[in-house]
Amino acid sequence: MAYSVKEIFYTLQGEGANAGRAAVFCRFSGCNLWSGREDDRSRAVCKFCDSDFGGVGPDGGRFKSPESLAAQIARAWRGGGANNERQKLVVCTGGEPLLQLDQALISGIHNVGFSIAVETNGTKHAPPGIDWICVSPKAGANLVQKSGDEIKLVFPQPGAMPADFEQLDFTHFFLQPMDGPEISENTRAAIEHCMLYPRWRLSLQTHKQVGIR
Repeated sequence: MAYSVKEIFYTLQGEGANAGRAAVFCRFSGCNLWSGREDDRSRAVCKFCDSDFGGVGPDGGRFKSPESLAAQIARAWRGGGANNERQKLVVCTGGEPLLQLDQALISGIHNVGFSIAVETNGTKHAPPGIDWICVSPKAGANLVQKSGDEIKLVFPQPGAMPADFEQLDFTHFFLQPMDGPEISENTRAAIEHCMLYPRWRLSLQTHKQVGIR
């Protein structure tokens, strides 16, 4: 299988339970809930995506084998850590990474010493071997991945209320205020909900606040 990747870069994870941790981000091209074209946004299932996942960017590429993509991920790492301890982290994101992240690539990335985190909309089942699964449900989409390490609900979403997901098998439950012109109001609403329902914790996009990629 060939892999299409928008960008690969080294940064700090900005959201959720791993916020602040150094990681290589591998942003796959393509999504099943939006084409990535602005002309299609109003008709998309997910209308609020803030990521550019269309096509192949200068920091990405088309990779003909899992080994070649794993090697590119390894080259992007700039921190220390022994390979065999899997202190290195790659965050597979998109778009929707589970359209491309398969068993062969999981094995290839593990072979170069990385733990694998995935950020998915939950409409595809995660293959075995992923070390950290973060699901971000979208209203109107069929959720099939109902277990993992964290659920991160962009809030508020009409048709996707926190109570709809509380019985699912996740360790961490996060509300992340929806970005945009109403970010201040959305943040206040998320804070209020987390205070009323302490199972939920607040997730902020700290990478935007501190100005890193």
